[in-house]
Amino acid sequence: QVQLVESGGGLVQAGGSLRLSCTTSGSTFGGFTMGWFRQAPGKEREFVAAIRWSGSTTYYGNSVKGRFTISRDNAKKTVYLQMNSLKPEDTAVYYCSVDALGRVYEYSYRGQGTQVTVSS
Repeated sequence: QVQLVESGGGLVQAGGSLRLSCTTSGSTFGGFTMGWFRQAPGKEREFVAAIRWSGSTTYYGNSVKGRFTISRDNAKKTVYLQMNSLKPEDTAVYYCSVDALGRVYEYSYRGQGTQVTVSS
């Protein structure tokens, strides 16, 4: 069983930055695609970003391109999401995910989530 624990969420003013971290447990981190999704109240789940095992290939949702950066440290079994130029519409619960099948827009497991609130 894979466990993912997110951290780094909080309250920030528009234009500010936050860095989310997600640490995994279990041996399944290796070789798997990691990602971030988010969900705001009353809205559907939205893909944010994903990164392949090698770290050389990344994917971003259109609404965060150019502002967010995903990275991973395989030795630490941790994936990061650097969020810059935050906007009120970025307010959501952010979930870390891992997928065993190589998918980018779906996942096998996800964490409990961390709240990000951006004030205007």
